[in-house]
Amino acid sequence: MQDRWSKWLLEARFGGDSRATEAGMKQLAAVRDRVLDGARIKSGDTLLDVGAGDGLIAFGALERVGDDGHVIFSDISQALLDHSERIATEMGVRDHLTFVRASADDLASIGDASVDVVTTRSVLIYVKDKATAFREFHRVLKPGGRLSIFEPINSFHERHRSGRFWSGRDDAGAGDLVDRLRQHYRALQPDDDPMLDFDEHDLLGLCEDAGFRFLRLEFDVYVSPSPPATWNAATRAAGNPNIPSLGEAMDAIFSPDERARFEAHIRPIVEAGGRVDHNAVAYLQATKDRNVGQERGDA
Repeated sequence: MQDRWSKWLLEARFGGDSRATEAGMKQLAAVRDRVLDGARIKSGDTLLDVGAGDGLIAFGALERVGDDGHVIFSDISQALLDHSERIATEMGVRDHLTFVRASADDLASIGDASVDVVTTRSVLIYVKDKATAFREFHRVLKPGGRLSIFEPINSFHERHRSGRFWSGRDDAGAGDLVDRLRQHYRALQPDDDPMLDFDEHDLLGLCEDAGFRFLRLEFDVYVSPSPPATWNAATRAAGNPNIPSLGEAMDAIFSPDERARFEAHIRPIVEAGGRVDHNAVAYLQATKDRNVGQERGDA
């Protein structure tokens, strides 16, 4: 059975558009490789991927841990764990994996000091108690274990946006509708939502407070034109599992006439591409404390 997490990851995030899916997966593959590179994985390691989702990071780690290593998939979605387990069985790698249903801030089923590496990708944006999550990451790692995570810094987008939902490219004939749409989404995810209640400085502070040492954070900002998209994909895609797609939001707040006016003005902008996107992401690596001399030699 599907849940909102599996439905979004497997169906809704790219709006069912093959071109958008291909481009999105290419970007995600680069994120995966950067997270895994930051983890400094060794053959024989046990890696815990928290919020494994559809297995992007976890499956990518298999070759790096080698035949003597082990990968643990943890996720709050049983549907996604089942999906990944089916793939693992088809790949013939099931014996090298463990599947655990757990949230990032409660990894009680994972033993103390039992894993060499913890990875996450876009997980803390859904976790309210991020401090506890970092403490759990620290607890399950062996001394000298490595943490490597990726998080979108959505608060940057909110700070630097032009004030309109379509980043300053809105046709004046639909500006009032764009404002209503933006207000609708902001009501669903206000400033204190886990997606928006932190920035890169918070990540560093929470990680250090949890006991990690030798922290390294890379903060990347992208201000770039968006690629052209089909209107069908744009209206079917949802930005995350907790919000409706654009089409669903329009149905909820617009009359038929308003929806027609919105589409008449905004559809050409979407299909032409070029609207300005403001995005920021953080890559954070850290190490659980051990003998300082030994750790520095390994960093």
